[in-house]
Amino acid sequence: MSSNRISRRRVLRGMMGGAVITVGLPFLDRDFNANATALVNGSALPVCFGSWFQGLGFNPGCWEPKSSGAKYDMMPALAALSAFKDKINIYSGLQAYLDGKPNQVHITGPEVCLTGTVPEGGVASAPTIDSLVADVIGTGTRFRSLEVSCFGAAQGYSRRSASAVNPSEVSPVALYTRIFGSGFKDPNSAHFAPDPQVIARRSVLSAVEEHRRELVQQVGASDRARLDEYFTSLRGLEQQLDLSLQKPAPLASCSVPAAPGEHTPGVLIDDVLANHRLFAGLLAHALACGQTRVFNVNLGGSASTIRKPGDSSTFHTLTHEEGTDPKLGYQPTVAWFMGRVAEAYRDMLLALSSIREGDGTLLDRCIVLYSTDTGNARYHSMDNIPLMTAGGANGRLRTGIHMPAKGDPVTRVGLTVQQALGVPVSHWGNGSNQTSKPFSEVLV
Repeated sequence: MSSNRISRRRVLRGMMGGAVITVGLPFLDRDFNANATALVNGSALPVCFGSWFQGLGFNPGCWEPKSSGAKYDMMPALAALSAFKDKINIYSGLQAYLDGKPNQVHITGPEVCLTGTVPEGGVASAPTIDSLVADVIGTGTRFRSLEVSCFGAAQGYSRRSASAVNPSEVSPVALYTRIFGSGFKDPNSAHFAPDPQVIARRSVLSAVEEHRRELVQQVGASDRARLDEYFTSLRGLEQQLDLSLQKPAPLASCSVPAAPGEHTPGVLIDDVLANHRLFAGLLAHALACGQTRVFNVNLGGSASTIRKPGDSSTFHTLTHEEGTDPKLGYQPTVAWFMGRVAEAYRDMLLALSSIREGDGTLLDRCIVLYSTDTGNARYHSMDNIPLMTAGGANGRLRTGIHMPAKGDPVTRVGLTVQQALGVPVSHWGNGSNQTSKPFSEVLV
């Protein structure tokens, strides 16, 4: 590489087994103009994490328990979750601070909840919490994380940076094929044979390592950071290939589910909930079979276009246009949609708890974080944003507790989750949303 000119068609070259191999490069700044419980070996079953999102929150006053601490009262909006009350922590009164920046409606809320950062002009550059967790607990699995979207649009809330988004799967059949298709190795099978193609692919980055080091010396700081992100991603792929060459440890709770039928993707509420149930079952089996330890679910998006059959009014539109019932004190159709959201979150917990593991269930070694984008959908408010966690991460998190924390940043929940899952972090978030104060009352 004697020239400082780097063509967009440039690739890294190396030798492997006597053959020339190449690795393509990502787009760089210079390409654009100025406008651009226990395993059989005695070790504990691994903890798992799920991020579960649905926009528009819950009606204020209808979800916050009246009592704090353990044995809280489950309010009407969350009635569908009553069976899991002892497994769920509810966090109320939390706020996403704007620090003088504009509230990008349906964007700012989830960004602060999931990255700890207030975005400007789009999404934040910080990684989402699931990526931070996956860097700690997800490096030893076939999939670092799995992402799904239940309403037909490949939108999600999982990324390593603003430009490195983890795409969401919209088809349960495609997800099934991806997890349990030809690449799946049954951990309980007596037979194991490494794939020769995997053996051939596994050392590609090692073969081009010297060329890579030379390249990074020729680019600026921003491109060096981009290349580092790119090669980190490829190195993670190589590690996954390495794992696929090893016989997986037996997992008694692992069973391959029947292939799902394809359900119509779309925004009709019954279709969204049906697809979610299919996804929930597949994700639960993927966790139980050790294929991943991190997942992300986007039920219906932030400015949600979910609607009832025969009605053109969407969930989002109704939060602004439906009148408040004077006797009930809230918007009845909006409350109906919110009840369906609670049912969907329950269905996720049902899928996890249906898989028995010793004296407990798969849910017991998980933390499933419910997050949303607002505390009051009608006004896009950033205060009193509802957040919940379900599951105790193998006893690392106390459950069945309501934690009121009026005026505290929402990032306290994210910090608590990270610490419970072993992420070595003492503080999280930026500006007024930065916190070094987890909910110690629930941490074990």
